[in-house]
Amino acid sequence: MLTVRIGKIKMARRQSVKGRIIQCILVGVSLIIFVTVILKQYSDTFKVDLHQALSEGSGSSVKPLQNPKQPADLCVKKDCPADHYSFYIHSGAANVVSPNICLQNKLVLGKAKDNAGTGLNIVVLNGKSGEVTKTDHFDMYSGDVKPLIEFLQSIEKGSIVLIASFDDPSSKLNEDAKKLIAELGSSAAQSLGFRDSWVFVGGKGATVQSNFEKVIKNNPAKNKYQQWPELIEMHGCIPKYME
Repeated sequence: MLTVRIGKIKMARRQSVKGRIIQCILVGVSLIIFVTVILKQYSDTFKVDLHQALSEGSGSSVKPLQNPKQPADLCVKKDCPADHYSFYIHSGAANVVSPNICLQNKLVLGKAKDNAGTGLNIVVLNGKSGEVTKTDHFDMYSGDVKPLIEFLQSIEKGSIVLIASFDDPSSKLNEDAKKLIAELGSSAAQSLGFRDSWVFVGGKGATVQSNFEKVIKNNPAKNKYQQWPELIEMHGCIPKYME
């Protein structure tokens, strides 16, 4: 009788311990599921809040950068008198869209010809024959101004010069470079600033200021492309050089 009673007690105890283990497992599984759901919800909320914070710039009023678009036509067609050359020029847009310079309705500088770059983009035209004699671009942010000065000094009298900015046209410009550009007929070269948009058509040997010049100053309150002003377009007829 004693043995049987002891056996029943052991069996009861074993069943009790087993039941407790099962209960603990069930509680643990439930707790894991609950914690997982809470963490997932918190994580999703955090991601949304982080994305919103980054997008809004911590409450700042900075405008989102719009994607600048290339003008519909690489060269806007222009009919001019026989003693004139037609031109079309547009500056770069932000640091995304490169400038184009066209003469006689043909592209002579631009991304499509793989001869445009950041800084100042320049085309030199023989004022008598209409032949393009030089094209080049000069980085005015991280480049050297000396090659630009040498280029400007090498332009022959009677040449027509077309210039278009891209990204930043002025950081490396010094007084010598500004003076050489001003001698081509520019009235804006002396006051060009960081990331201004600028297009200009002048001539070597010009004695008057050019009417073919436009500039839009870099102004964070008015910029179209956040840190850059909008693209500038200009077209017209340039008279042939007459001695």
